[in-house]
Amino acid sequence: MSLESSPEDGGLDEDTGGGDISASAKSKRAKVFHLTQVTKKTREQKDKLFQNIRDAVPEYQHCFVFSVDNMRNSYLKNVRHELNDSRLFFGKTKLMAKALGQSPSEAIAPGIEDLTQYLSGTVGLLLTNRPAESILEYFNNFAPVDFARAGVASPRDFSIPAGVVYATAGEVPVEHDVPLEHTIEPELRKLNVPTRMVKGRVVLGDESGQGEGYVVCKEGDVLDSRQTRLLKLFGVCVSEFKVKILAYWSSASGEVTEVDPSAMEGVAEN
Repeated sequence: MSLESSPEDGGLDEDTGGGDISASAKSKRAKVFHLTQVTKKTREQKDKLFQNIRDAVPEYQHCFVFSVDNMRNSYLKNVRHELNDSRLFFGKTKLMAKALGQSPSEAIAPGIEDLTQYLSGTVGLLLTNRPAESILEYFNNFAPVDFARAGVASPRDFSIPAGVVYATAGEVPVEHDVPLEHTIEPELRKLNVPTRMVKGRVVLGDESGQGEGYVVCKEGDVLDSRQTRLLKLFGVCVSEFKVKILAYWSSASGEVTEVDPSAMEGVAEN
């Protein structure tokens, strides 16, 4: 499966360093980018994506619009591998909508213009000849988890229990866990977790385990880098990569089938 995209316009580098004037001038000359060249390249890339979509649609039976939660390139590569007989497109939603056609007279295929209303937010197009049911089943079962990145909302609470600190901080029963390595204790303190060493073991609060422990995050919290580091130290994966099918068009009927009704919430105002 091919993966195609239209990149955003990039900024221009600016060299503000001091030092030897001739060296500085040479450095600036080496890094000069002409805006007209950047604009031309970006325009060509957008034109290519537009034409690739127009050329591909007639070759496939179905066109899906999907959204992505917690984007990870590594997992998209897995999707590419699994659906290697299909084509995947990412780009600006307005460009993709224009490529499909937003009215019956502009549409590249009968009825596909009705699909453009779902092109809002972080979405892409999947063109395939596989049965629609198999695509829906595939993505329904595809939900790998990973360590969270800063800036995303936590889907759950996570706390480090009081007492001897274990490697998973209570994620598995104590009898199946092991005490946390003492070498990690200094980093915990740097991350504002009030731990200490007692008889060679990392301890939080009372040794007996009495107390509330330490709250790392609550459900709905927008995680910062400190919280994501703590989650990773304890092997807690809270970020789920999920591809959600919003709707799809079928060439046989020329109709669009809505899969996720919530996909249209707020679209009318955009």
